[in-house]
Amino acid sequence: MEEKLIDHLFRHHSGKMVSVLTRIFGLQHLELIEDAVQDTFVKASLAWRKQLPDKPEAWLTAAAKNRVLDIFRKLKTEQKHLPNLQQGVGAIAIHELFLDTEIADAQLRMIFVACHPALDPRDRISFALKTVSGFSIREISSALLTKEDTIRKRLSRARNAIKKSDLKFHIPLGKELPDRLESVMEVLYLIFNEGFHSNKEDRLVQEELCVEAMRLCRMLLQNEHTRTSAGYALYALMAFHSARLDTKTNSENELLDLKNQDRTKWHFPLVELGNTMMNKAVQDPVFSSYHYEAAIAAEHLKARSFENTDWEKILHWYQCLYELQPMPTHLLTMAVVCMQNKDYKQASNYLEQISPEDLAQRAYLYYGAMADFHTAENNIDKALEFLDLALDSVTNTLEREYLQKKRAVLASYPH
Repeated sequence: MEEKLIDHLFRHHSGKMVSVLTRIFGLQHLELIEDAVQDTFVKASLAWRKQLPDKPEAWLTAAAKNRVLDIFRKLKTEQKHLPNLQQGVGAIAIHELFLDTEIADAQLRMIFVACHPALDPRDRISFALKTVSGFSIREISSALLTKEDTIRKRLSRARNAIKKSDLKFHIPLGKELPDRLESVMEVLYLIFNEGFHSNKEDRLVQEELCVEAMRLCRMLLQNEHTRTSAGYALYALMAFHSARLDTKTNSENELLDLKNQDRTKWHFPLVELGNTMMNKAVQDPVFSSYHYEAAIAAEHLKARSFENTDWEKILHWYQCLYELQPMPTHLLTMAVVCMQNKDYKQASNYLEQISPEDLAQRAYLYYGAMADFHTAENNIDKALEFLDLALDSVTNTLEREYLQKKRAVLASYPH
């Protein structure tokens, strides 16, 4: 029980402690700070074997405060610069930095550091999950389907980039803010998507990543300087998608596509939350990609059944999205939407513009769409060929089983 509690608290509180201590000591001592926080939890795991404190979170906060002196000594700071945690101005300053509002401010600063353009885009997600969210290297490795050694290298590169660029631990303001915010939202979007469309072999959804992305996005919206219409739209998108998380698989852990999901089990408080966020998002006449993606997700949620889906409106939003972001994934989805409308000529036009290599590890989605297209054209042999290609390239077990069942049904057709 104690071990599970410590794991839970480490995930939820180590990021807070690292952020606050970094605000006190500076980014140049980040690695030392992370070690100090890790040590705090190790001590907790030993101390709590004898007796669990009445308020574990308060115990950890007090322990983190006490580590301040230890870090100062380790850094060999002159005695006159040591804050007195028991009395005086230093005590007030340190104490106030551990208030909820100041913790949130420190974490927001850390988010901007983690998503800074000076860091390699491949390193930003790993660094954000480690320093802000408290994920262990093993958890990050598992979530991103990447070797632990690779994650360590990414974290090391990120720390070196921070030192080399002499980054400041602050929330950017003025002309710098819009571009920096865009980088932050992109990382949060990617974290959420990795949770919602997991690449893990045995899990279709990694709910913990979705929850964490929403928590970090909410932090952006709670600060008046980082609150934007695009941020509201991103949060709405996350809420809309999260409303369907529990229905993506059935009780046998089998994949359910949108057509076969039990819509009565969609979590409508999250739908309402998404609607509230969208109402705020559209107060600005300039729409981001998150506005259009949220609008698409909302259309699916509005439909009482799959057959009642307004595919024309969804296609319109995808066309707007493609105009803003001309990406092969959007072309593929537009082709799928056209097939739902039985507009196979336009679907073919979109599919011809896509190469499976453009979709990288999601290439199986292209092959699956091609199989659907040829099935609609009653070319069963060709459809089976594409389903075989999809099965060869899919990595998720649940999605493979879904495609295998689809192939078995298709193979039973006369051809």
